[in-house]
Amino acid sequence: MADFFTADLHFGHNNVINFKNTDGTKARDFATVQDMEDAMVQMHNEIVKPTDKVYMLGDIAFNQRGLDKVKQMNGIKILVKGNHDQLKLHKYVEVFNDVRGCHVTNGLVFTHIPIHVDQLGRFGCNIHGHLHMNRVMSMIDPTVIDPRFLCVSVEQTNLKPIDFEDMVDRIVAQGGKLGMVSQGNGPTPKNDQATQNALFNSHKVV
Repeated sequence: MADFFTADLHFGHNNVINFKNTDGTKARDFATVQDMEDAMVQMHNEIVKPTDKVYMLGDIAFNQRGLDKVKQMNGIKILVKGNHDQLKLHKYVEVFNDVRGCHVTNGLVFTHIPIHVDQLGRFGCNIHGHLHMNRVMSMIDPTVIDPRFLCVSVEQTNLKPIDFEDMVDRIVAQGGKLGMVSQGNGPTPKNDQATQNALFNSHKVV
């Protein structure tokens, strides 16, 4: 069983295919939203098995038609609700194995909207959606990505979920940390490769 992560599918949202990248190109190059949904369901099911866990970090389905498409997707699906997941709760419970406001495990915080930097506390990284083509930038240098945040909106992941190994690689590549980090007068955890490997090997998303 593997763990996968995704966000911002926007199934049932007709205007999503008109979203543009910063260079003016279409972020989702499909003729219709139905074509987009069919393609994304197919890509999802090619990599996710029915026994895998899929953490969907919000803005997944705008309406019942969108939810019906989500039903076709493999995996044990956990929804972290987003600002556009506004159907009655029982509608989501019928499709998802679990519905949450956020998810916290082993120093990682999973949300839809990125949390305020002051709320990160000892957590090493916030895995989130909401920003689509954008990223959380450093408050010190706004040209640099803040390594404490990782956006898994589908525009950032080739319109398909990423697995845990890919997520870890992305966090490390941008200079982020796994596990809890020190605050105040507490001891500073090691962040060398051996420690990162130990965290990775011991980590299990539940």
